[in-house]
Formats: sequence, C-alpha cells, structure tokens
Amino acid sequence: MATNGATGDGSDPANTIKVSVKFNGRSIPVSLSVESTVKDLKSLLQPLTDVLPRGQKLIAKGKILDDEMKFSSLGTYSGVYKIQLLASQGLHQGSGPIKKESPVVSNLRKTPETNKREKQVTVVKNQFERWKLTGVIALSNSDIKVIPQEVWKCGSSVRFLDLNCNSIQDIPDAIGELSSLQKLLLNANCIEDEFLSWKGLSSLKSLSLLSLNQNLLTNLPSDLGALTTLKELHVANNKLTCLPDEIGLLVHLEVLEANDNRIKTIPSCIGSCSALVEVDFSSNLLVELPETLSNLRNLKALHLHNNGLKSLPLTLLKNCTQLSTLNLHGTEITIDMLREFEGWESFDERRVQKHSKQIAFRVRGTSYFDEGADKN
Repeated sequence: MATNGATGDGSDPANTIKVSVKFNGRSIPVSLSVESTVKDLKSLLQPLTDVLPRGQKLIAKGKILDDEMKFSSLGTYSGVYKIQLLASQGLHQGSGPIKKESPVVSNLRKTPETNKREKQVTVVKNQFERWKLTGVIALSNSDIKVIPQEVWKCGSSVRFLDLNCNSIQDIPDAIGELSSLQKLLLNANCIEDEFLSWKGLSSLKSLSLLSLNQNLLTNLPSDLGALTTLKELHVANNKLTCLPDEIGLLVHLEVLEANDNRIKTIPSCIGSCSALVEVDFSSNLLVELPETLSNLRNLKALHLHNNGLKSLPLTLLKNCTQLSTLNLHGTEITIDMLREFEGWESFDERRVQKHSKQIAFRVRGTSYFDEGADKN
C-alpha cells in the first residue's frame, strides 16, 4: 500500500479506494484496498501525521469509525472518501521544543557588532574574583543574550557554568578556554546548530555533564564523540532527527535524555555505551530499536512512551538484568507481548519490588510527618 493516490502493489484499481484525510488544516491523500480496515488506515497515517494509532479518532459523515470496520462495507464509490482526523492529547509523537517563558528574541540573525551592543549582565570586580575563587559561575535567568567576556577570562578556574533560561544564541570557540569545566548548563536558550561551537566543546576534557535541553538544535555532529568523559547528556526538547554514530564512544555515559525530539532511528553503536543507567527516548518518531540496546547490562530505566514502536529487542529483558523501569505507554507494545519475552519473570519481579519500595517510602514519610504534626 502507498500514499499519494497510488497503491504501488500492482493491485486492481477497481479494488482500490481513495481517501482524503483532513488534519491540521491540510488534506492527506491515501490509497488502500477496499478490504482494508480503519485500523490499517491509522497505521498508514502514523508516519504522515506523527500521531500514534491509539491517539487517532477518524470521523466520516459525523460518525466515529470503528477500528475493525472494512471499507468494503461502505459499498462502491467512485469518488474520494473524506475523513477527518482528530488527535488525542498526549499521544502525539515528537512534540518538539517546549516554549519557555523568556524574552522574545528576534528571528533575524545579529552580526557580532550588534551582539556587542546587546544587553549584558554587569560583572563587578568582586563577582569576577568570586567566580575565579569558587570555580562556580551562576548566570541563570539573567536576561542575557551574550555571554559576558569575564566568563572567558576566568579560564581554567571554572568548574561549573550555569547559563540556563536566558536568550543566548551563540556558544563561541572561547568555551574551550574553560579547560577545567566539569558541568555546563545551557537549557532553555535559543541555541542553533551553526552557532554552537563543537570545536570548543570537544576540547573540554573534564566535562561530565552537558545539558542542552529546550534549544533549537536539529543535529548533533560527530564531534560529540570527543567528549569521552561525559556521564550525563541532556538534549531533550530540541528538533533532533537522529543521533550520531560517535555516541558509541561515550563509554562513561550514564544518563542520556533525548526525549521530545524528532528522532526516527537509534544507531546500533548505542550498545557500546556500557555505563548507561537511564535512557529517555520518549516522544520521538521511533518505530524500532536496535538489538544492541540489549548490551546495556547496567540499564535500570528505559523510557520509550509515545513512539510508534511495535516490538522490542528480543533479548532486552534477558540481558538487561538491572532493568526495573520500562515505560511503553502510547506504543503498540502490550503487557501480553512482554510476557512472551525471555527474562520477563525476573524483570517483573524487579519492577514490582521497586514499586513496593516506592510505596513503602511514601507511607513511612507520611507517618513521620503525621507524628510530627501531632507532637506540635
């Protein structure tokens, strides 16, 4: 079956119907067999709309179409069937960047000369000296568009740099001058691919945490593989479509957060990231996962909800013997399917045990609080 008005499978046109699906102000043409069901149509619409089948509501002539209904039951029709698609909230793949509450930044790219005139935070001498003494620079929510020059002047004394929640567009090569930097927070800014210096980042040989959530990135270059000391990588809520093969070089990576992007495939080299403990690929455009994901023997939490997944790597539950959190809500994978996997019993035991511990912790916490309230 195919879209755009052609079946592409050599079938008799007489046994083919044409459907026009209205969604978000556009019409999507689909051709399929008269023996196809509404469920079949939903599967075809998934890659075209990014809406999971369970989140699709198809309406024709004011009636909601049942999944098992065949189009042959509609009788012969020489025209185009018009159907409206409504998407349920929370079942849309790849929700993309979250809009942050920050000063509006012009879409026009500014020149370096203009940037120099942009509002910058005023750095007094005492503050500059404190930065150098402590190695900590905290400039989150400072309403800045350009990183102050005093940051670069601190050089190798900086260990922690927090630039979260600003309107920063450019991360220049000068970032590489912070040679002792261990943690870099750049969440909720306006950073684009071409204005993020991976040349500078890749020279940071002590960097253990890099957080780029809520920016405008569409690509992670091969330079990422040079950050071999990384333990945490956060790139959620961007516009990423893939991950580079070089991610497999990050053998010390423990946390990978890449949810709410547009990622369609995961490179098989992900299996080389043997230290991974928590992985979040939720709300992307994934339809399958590499078998090498089963190589992550230290994996404890895997978040995959709101994707188009229909199956998992066959040895995932068997090999990942520490896995206790597996979020599959909003996928095609059911609990009955999981029960057929080798290693299900052990995984289920870990899952239940973890859940019981969480409940016990909440109960104990509540009792302690109540007791304290009574004493007062």
